[in-house]
Amino acid sequence: MPKVAKKRAEVNAIVDQARKYTVDEAVTLVKKAKYAKFDETIDIAVRLGVNPKHADQMVRGALVLPHGTGQTVRVLVFAKGDKEREAREAGADFAGSDDMVAKVAEGFLDYDRVIATPDMMGAVGKLGRVLGPRGLMPNPKVGTVTFDIANAVKEAKGGKIEYRVEKAGIVHARIGKSSFTEKALAENASALMGALVRQRPSTAKGTYLRSITISSTMGPGVKVDPAEFMGKVEEG
Repeated sequence: MPKVAKKRAEVNAIVDQARKYTVDEAVTLVKKAKYAKFDETIDIAVRLGVNPKHADQMVRGALVLPHGTGQTVRVLVFAKGDKEREAREAGADFAGSDDMVAKVAEGFLDYDRVIATPDMMGAVGKLGRVLGPRGLMPNPKVGTVTFDIANAVKEAKGGKIEYRVEKAGIVHARIGKSSFTEKALAENASALMGALVRQRPSTAKGTYLRSITISSTMGPGVKVDPAEFMGKVEEG
């Protein structure tokens, strides 16, 4: 058996796939099951009891994680004049108005988050074919269309994530790196799940948190007990 496959089999054996763990147990196992030499990304997948085809069951939002994501985020801001200067002073990697719109239209893609002032959206809206497929189109619902540019840039740089339920009813999000402490990962995961619970659509029937899985880039998925987490939410 190749060395990597052997190691993979060893870490898979650490996790009992028939069991659902607490959040704390899950992040402990995810870190224990790490075998890649690089600092793996830790992700969470939450399947919700919603039907995204119905507008009133769409779950979408943004959240600044307590401990950030561990990712270096490159921020692009569409703004004019003083707001462009404000963006640069706040730490934006790229900022501009019509010149930047033209650059992006020509294929510039070296950024991870896009923010725009409301007065730029007429021009930015024309970039839908470039930004839309990558989930980067600015949206006021997640705070990326705003005149408060400095705060938006600082939040993006500081670990703000955007999440949106996909067609299958699943929300995927990054909650940190394998180098994070177990406490930091557990708090980040709990913060996201708490946000999802608070956004439960009134039209969603039955079990809302259907399944929760935490995993690293190369490691096995570890199932979290949704009932255990809901109990914490109700107690808190």
